Amino acid sequence: MPPFPPPRNSMAFSNQPGPLGAIARFWERTYAADYVALGFVAAGFILIQLFVTPFHRMFYLDNMAIQFPFAKSERVPMPWSIVYSAVFPTLVLLLWALITRPSAHKLHVSFLGLVVSLAVTPFLTDIIKNAVGRPRPDLIDRCKPEPGTPEHKLVTFSVCMQANEHILQEGWRSFPSGHSSFAFAGLGFLSLFLAGQLHVFRPRADLGRCLFTFIPTLGALMIAISRCEDYRHDVWDVTAGAILGSSVAYFTYRRYYPSLRDKRCHVPYDLAVVKGVEGFTKLTDDEERLLGVRDGSGQEGLPMHMDLPRN
Repeated sequence: MPPFPPPRNSMAFSNQPGPLGAIARFWERTYAADYVALGFVAAGFILIQLFVTPFHRMFYLDNMAIQFPFAKSERVPMPWSIVYSAVFPTLVLLLWALITRPSAHKLHVSFLGLVVSLAVTPFLTDIIKNAVGRPRPDLIDRCKPEPGTPEHKLVTFSVCMQANEHILQEGWRSFPSGHSSFAFAGLGFLSLFLAGQLHVFRPRADLGRCLFTFIPTLGALMIAISRCEDYRHDVWDVTAGAILGSSVAYFTYRRYYPSLRDKRCHVPYDLAVVKGVEGFTKLTDDEERLLGVRDGSGQEGLPMHMDLPRN
């Protein structure tokens, strides 16, 4: 133990008596902040869908990169994208919960992490889509330019005669791929979760469990490839979407679980302990725990929530 405990801020709201202090303590000791943030993300996503139109980048009619046919039947339509990327990971987590019977805390943060990853990724994707305004590979077929439009001159979307406003506006939402980012956000998070529960980065981990954890990522990759086959996106769009979705999934997973190389990577962080550390501090890893290195809270390593054995 350190000779003097770290000082506490007596002016902090959580140290005050009365209703304000009670609310502040509830805020610190629960995941209320995450749920409030999710509400803002959901509201922002809905507002974008209702009121925001993409930047309409100018284009050439003779640009071969945007003259592919508009596919009326997609290999992975939006409803099936939701099933593959959101419903399937949820069902896998439910099956895992039925088999392993985890603690309430572990079950909570596992589902919360999946929801956060699936909610934040489309929100960020749509912001970038509308800001970039990159034409899709099938833009000309969507646009249906009016006769007499010069082919070798930059034109604007005003030359388009497409009656369906949704089809037309979607023609400028190519980068990044929403299907790809959403797939890697949900299925990528599932791969990270399975890798942590199965300890795939432990020394001499068997190949079978490593391949098993890669299956969701492979599914996300196939969804991304289908977007190129439907000429909705090119390889740059789906690559950017995959990077975005994977980044959000990894960042979200690491907010609730330790590194996959940690010997206790299957155990989530204990919120009460994490909230007790004031300011920015570095949490100890396996090697530092063995050496007795103390973290910013003055403790030898950060205790994590333990699952109680079931009879």
